[in-house]
Amino acid sequence: MALPDYKNALIVGAGRGLSASLTRLLTREGLGVILVARDIAKLESLCKETGARAIRCDAQDEIQVAQLFDETDRLGCPPDVVIYNASSRARGLLVDVSPADVQRSLQITAYGAFLVAQQAVRRMLPKAYGAILFTGASASVKGYARSAPFAMGKFALRGLAQSMARELAPQGIHVAHFVIDGAIRPSGHTEDAARPDSMLDPDAVASTYLNILRQPRSAWTWEVELRPWVETF
Repeated sequence: MALPDYKNALIVGAGRGLSASLTRLLTREGLGVILVARDIAKLESLCKETGARAIRCDAQDEIQVAQLFDETDRLGCPPDVVIYNASSRARGLLVDVSPADVQRSLQITAYGAFLVAQQAVRRMLPKAYGAILFTGASASVKGYARSAPFAMGKFALRGLAQSMARELAPQGIHVAHFVIDGAIRPSGHTEDAARPDSMLDPDAVASTYLNILRQPRSAWTWEVELRPWVETF
């Protein structure tokens, strides 16, 4: 049974948390990694550590996203793995939250995911090969008080992932959505000794992403939930 042999990964919405763990893991596995963010200065040390490249791009801008993929083509490393981590929160009472902030949240969390996925799929379809992974949240499946905009964006992201999985799996493209149900432990954070492993370890989450990427296509997963053992359902 042949396992996927991916060569290049693109991580959109890259930062110092989960994206950093994914970058370290994927580069150790031999993949070339390109990190994408609006502020790439924060990625300088990670790039030096791992050999990853960084490209500046605002994922909610159609022209910038197209230029991003054109640049990967120019560099000779079109991604066969795309991971979308970008999101935006707008918290507050429904009657108080700014419509502009809500629009921005939807643009980054869901619309940007669509733009990135569309460009990626256009390149993957001729090869009938590739994987697109979306980072969701507990808000992808249940809305919380004072967090309607985040739930709106994450619900839309999950819908995009599910629709894409059903459309593209028969064409050789693996699409998966990850429900991150709990807080991911920040780098350098020490947890309460009385509650060990009460936060998601970013390295453990990254390992799950890799496990999904390695799945044979006879048993592909389109969605997986990840939560610390102390997190309620």
